Amino acid sequence: MTRIFSGIKPTGHLTLGNYLGALRQWVEVDQHRADSVFCVVDLHALTVEHDPARVRRLSRQAATLMLAAGLDPARCTLFVQSHVDEHARLSYLLECIASDGEMRRMIQYKEKSVRERERGGSVRLSLLTYPVLMAADILAYGADEVPVGEDQTQHVELTRDLAVRFNQRYGHTFVVPRATPPKVAARVMDLQDPTSKMGKSHESGAGIVYLLDEPEVVRKKILRAVTDSGREVGYDREAKPGVSNLLEILAACEGTGPEALSGAFSSYGELKKATAEAVVALLRPVRERHMELCADPGRVDAVLREGAEKARAVARPTVDAAYRAIGLLPAGGEG
Repeated sequence: MTRIFSGIKPTGHLTLGNYLGALRQWVEVDQHRADSVFCVVDLHALTVEHDPARVRRLSRQAATLMLAAGLDPARCTLFVQSHVDEHARLSYLLECIASDGEMRRMIQYKEKSVRERERGGSVRLSLLTYPVLMAADILAYGADEVPVGEDQTQHVELTRDLAVRFNQRYGHTFVVPRATPPKVAARVMDLQDPTSKMGKSHESGAGIVYLLDEPEVVRKKILRAVTDSGREVGYDREAKPGVSNLLEILAACEGTGPEALSGAFSSYGELKKATAEAVVALLRPVRERHMELCADPGRVDAVLREGAEKARAVARPTVDAAYRAIGLLPAGGEG
């Protein structure tokens, strides 16, 4: 059976973009068609300045929301990255075959390091090397597919390069994965800046719909969304990014295409109201299920504990094989 791996980084509250761009795909498609491994990648949250208590809180919230969205522990494996030591164990081995140049070519590192230097600061070493940890996340589970958006394809290509290099130098050890575009995902942009992706760690939340926002907050944010000049409600990403973003969100909620909705509205206000109500209806069951799970934290703990055990059982043989292949002495002195 095909195995897939994907994860969510707990650096902010999960958003409508996370749901429509990833979570819904995992729930409606991936966990039913493949051996699916889903992870809260909390180690990745340590690559930037952070509050330890907030990372713990957001990690639990992310796991709870993943369950609330519909991930079924009977159909998939759900766990927290730091609960499985194999991620860190394998990451160091991959650092030993990765090059400095490869790391410095990673787009996110280049962009963030430039911003920090402009402010007179510097970035953490872990920001430079975290794509290797991401590769370890994937390769430890023998994943065939990694469902990612365009902004993450570079990391999957690095993962492929490291897997092939390791296999050529030390013997076949890793499955070489491929990036797969999500089949039911929608591209959700910031409501106040429709040329930028809706991100969970944005400094201002005015253009971001969070999964746990109250219905009135959701409505207010969407009704205040930036639109475009003119009055015609038409789908054109270049000429009308604001209106097109609303049409894409509404289409994703209703399971149709944004072009098909273009002629259904006579004004921007009418489109905003319809989009707001559709989003509120979409998120209502997720919020309600999240409240139920929060009332029974022991249930979430049990899911994560059992998920980590399942993940460890899959990852450990692969990582142990990598340790032997690269030349490390086994813990019994044999070999």
